[in-house]
Amino acid sequence: MKHEDIAASRLELPVQPISQDVLAEKYLKKEEKTEDQLFARVARALASAEKPALRAEWEAKFLANLKAGAIGAGRIMSAAGTDIQATLINCFVQPVGDAIQGVADDGYPGIYEALREAAETMRRGGGVGYDFSRIRPSGAEVKGTASIASGPCSYINVFDQSCATVESAGSRRGAQMGVLRIDHPDVLDFITAKRTPGRWNNFNVSVGVTDAFMQALEKNADWELVHKARPGAALRESGSYQRQDGLWVYKRLPARQLWDTIMKSAYDFAEPGILFIDAIRRDNNLNYCETIEATNPCGEQPLPPYGCCDLGPIILTRFVRHAFGEGGEPMFDFDAFEKVVAIQVRALDNVLDVTFWPLEQQRAEAAAKRRIGVGFTGLGNTLAMLRLRYDRDEGRQMAARIAEAMRNAAYRASIELAREKGAFPRFDATQYLGQGTFASRLPQDIQDAIRKHGIRNSHLLSIAPTGTVSLAFADNASNGIEPPFSWTYTRKKREADGSRSEYQVEDHAWRLYKAQGGDVSHLPDYFVNALAMTAEEHIAMMQAVQPFIDTSISKTVNVPADYPYDDFKDLYAKAWKARLKGLATYRPNAIVGSVLEAAPAEAPKQENAAPASPRHGHADDPMRTVIEKRPTGGLPAVAEKIDYWTSEGPQRLYLIVTFLPMPTADGKGTVERAIEFFMPVGQNGESQQWITATMRSLSLAARGGFLDRALEDLRKVTWDRGPVRLGTYQKADGTRVPRWHDSEVAAIGYAIEDLIARRAQGSLFAEGDLPAAETLQAAKDAPQSDGAHAITPGMMAGKKCTECGARAMIRKDGCDYCTQCGFVGSCG
Repeated sequence: MKHEDIAASRLELPVQPISQDVLAEKYLKKEEKTEDQLFARVARALASAEKPALRAEWEAKFLANLKAGAIGAGRIMSAAGTDIQATLINCFVQPVGDAIQGVADDGYPGIYEALREAAETMRRGGGVGYDFSRIRPSGAEVKGTASIASGPCSYINVFDQSCATVESAGSRRGAQMGVLRIDHPDVLDFITAKRTPGRWNNFNVSVGVTDAFMQALEKNADWELVHKARPGAALRESGSYQRQDGLWVYKRLPARQLWDTIMKSAYDFAEPGILFIDAIRRDNNLNYCETIEATNPCGEQPLPPYGCCDLGPIILTRFVRHAFGEGGEPMFDFDAFEKVVAIQVRALDNVLDVTFWPLEQQRAEAAAKRRIGVGFTGLGNTLAMLRLRYDRDEGRQMAARIAEAMRNAAYRASIELAREKGAFPRFDATQYLGQGTFASRLPQDIQDAIRKHGIRNSHLLSIAPTGTVSLAFADNASNGIEPPFSWTYTRKKREADGSRSEYQVEDHAWRLYKAQGGDVSHLPDYFVNALAMTAEEHIAMMQAVQPFIDTSISKTVNVPADYPYDDFKDLYAKAWKARLKGLATYRPNAIVGSVLEAAPAEAPKQENAAPASPRHGHADDPMRTVIEKRPTGGLPAVAEKIDYWTSEGPQRLYLIVTFLPMPTADGKGTVERAIEFFMPVGQNGESQQWITATMRSLSLAARGGFLDRALEDLRKVTWDRGPVRLGTYQKADGTRVPRWHDSEVAAIGYAIEDLIARRAQGSLFAEGDLPAAETLQAAKDAPQSDGAHAITPGMMAGKKCTECGARAMIRKDGCDYCTQCGFVGSCG
């Protein structure tokens, strides 16, 4: 079927405002006004890699393929054909060696050289993954300086800050993945690092788990934490020793103890993720000439040093005929799909020749192996349109058929491309098809063709999160391999003039069903969303599709807040046994380091609060009565991130305030009163001690009934380092200008007054309080003097959404996703 026939066979829906907005904001360039103009730019750019005599022909084919649903990943659609010196590659893996600078003994760049390379890569638009396992652990000897090593976690801090600095210089958030092996001596510090508020905000983190560890776990055996670096004298004296293989054992501990630490962090903090590193290496077509130690930030591309993600998803919904049974039995057009896949292989192969490369090493690595990643998006919608349930065998079988067809079409197209342009330089047929590799499981006719003609691309398939490209080009079809998250939502958008607008955003399959006359108030049972299925059913879909994908799959397994911990742990064991290459989970309302109790926020009974002390004469004033004792149980709490500027630059603190509901003087209601102030543990710096002491003093003042006086005193404190900027105020003409304070103490006093005032006005968690243990995550991006939005019932607690202001931004499908307004932020 021709591309124009495919388009004619579909019911054309009017463009949604969400699609037009994202298209304009993210992808249209210069004078472009339409999707067709963008497609023409991209097609022309990719065809420029062809011989001059063939360019017009392939430009037309690439353009038709784009219109048929074979789009590029975000970087391709945004930058191809422009004069911007930005890479078309979404992500890379960068090596990090065990040296401070220069090149380490094993040829890997030293830490600060790796930092420089990563900064250049992110500056050009690429996300970066790293394996930090080569860095010697804390307590190891450093012979060159006769000192003791500080370990990889301390250097990850540096990479995190570098990413934040690069981000501040541009509009795209830098995405990073940090990996540490399960046998590294610092793995416990690595696992628990993100429990400290604000630490590694620019990183996803994953532990590289080996088969040997999983077997030790099954046997309830001990596990050794090892490294080639010699431990310092203190560690040797405490029992470290060298094994026969030359590695030093820094510590032994029960495998289950280590695993439980990982699982508790994943359960409560949604990180670390897990990479099954042996499964990744075993399946690798190039295991004969490279070692994979890390992945890109979303995990769908395990890559060697300087490896890249050259990605392009295909919109599966475009290949459904007679959706929902309209006009005939629904079917998936495999013939049309396979033809589009074949052209997509050539388009992505050309990307490698036309892109700007941040580093020469990246260019050389890509040229030697020519990795690409054809993928798909809209699987969840496609299954619904075929009247198949995503969470049942029938849906999984169809997904596997689609993935198998994509695999075969891509490998056959790459063989034909090798006949025309040559195989990738590192190709060795015997080893490429050697036992255990992905290629060794291809149909026999494809293997025979590879032996005869070679293959152009070492790897061809990857299922990545599609984020904004799905919104812009696929009518909000379900993201990547995921089922839909919701059928409709209201998008609240901040306009350039500061005003806000809102409109409905609809799932593609939902709105198509409605347009065909379906009753959306009573959807058929094959409309199933991500939150309506079990974790095991999510994993089962990955298990069905992974055998046909030569790299990996980015997918988030969402579990409810009350999901039992023991069942949660079992998910990862099931994933390993299913031969998956990794697993990421998200459990909403996670604990993120609060020092308060996590009990549901209920107003305590009146008898729990001590009666007013008559000696203070304020028995009739609920805000001034003396609270002799804090009531037991959880209390409503608010967490606030305080960003301010001193002469030394930007500063940041996290504070928590709890509130006690008090009976009003007439006994007919309650009023909230701030009674406790905390600075969560783990925040470093010279300010820690005085802020902690100040918070304790404020708590005493709050319970004693003279908090307002104490805050007034704080506002009067001055210091010798100049004024501090925090917040804004409105002038008579309506403009807002920065607010200045005489000291850090004064600024924090103002921030607390502002927080309490907003709470009293109902603008801070007004529609339902969070338990205190959930509030700190919700405050990560909360600005001062910009009324916080409430977390409404049904939303998931998360970071503050930059679009609508709700504290509801979670990590979904590898992207920042607002569960209130549906805004999709940075992916990776």
